[in-house]
Amino acid sequence: MADILDVCIFAGELMLKNGAETYRVEDTVTRMARSYHMARVNVYVTPTAIIMTMRGEEEIVDHTELLRITDRTTDLHKLSLVNEVSRQVASHDIPLEIVKQKLQDINQSTPIYPYWVQLLAAALGSGCFMILFNGTWRDFLPAFIVGGGGYAVFLKVQQLVNVKFFSEVLASFVIGLAAVFLIAIGLGKELDKIIIGSVMPLVPGMAITNAVRDLMAGHLVSGVSRGVEALLTAAAIGSGIAVVLTFL
Repeated sequence: MADILDVCIFAGELMLKNGAETYRVEDTVTRMARSYHMARVNVYVTPTAIIMTMRGEEEIVDHTELLRITDRTTDLHKLSLVNEVSRQVASHDIPLEIVKQKLQDINQSTPIYPYWVQLLAAALGSGCFMILFNGTWRDFLPAFIVGGGGYAVFLKVQQLVNVKFFSEVLASFVIGLAAVFLIAIGLGKELDKIIIGSVMPLVPGMAITNAVRDLMAGHLVSGVSRGVEALLTAAAIGSGIAVVLTFL
């Protein structure tokens, strides 16, 4: 019983840490537990915790475990791999030891993208978003430079202080300063388009999407908390840019 509970909680932890919606986590771990013939399964998930209670077919006592989630990121590849394991458990009689080993392999052997890949993606995304918002190709290089530099500041500050709000404020402040500087030296033309494109890698798109989906699924606590998190991120980005533009 304890091993089944540990494996289900571990699967839920991997999903929640890597960007899954709370209702998807609850559904996945419930299906896994029932695949191992648990007669009663109750799961409650928030963005920061997983509480799971289960009982075997011939037992009269519930077994409960609580897991605290402190770090969250976005890694859709890990989510896909965990979902594949859960489907295998639901359709086949897979020994618990094998499932646990597969989950450990997912946790250890699929690291996040290298630092330079993240910066390149942020820089390219900034330039492309600038074009998407009716910018000109003349401003593609400035948006590329500013967006990549701002995201580099975000990652570095996040490593040092581990306070996301402060990292986002400082990164957006640097983006504003860099955009103003490039416009001043004649490298860029439209300040607003460069700034809009450059802050897009910081925008909490996943948090907003998950908040709406959780609310639609009836998970009010998770939906509201994710929505507030997204609003704080948006406020941080806006504050950093506003400070720069105020002194122009």
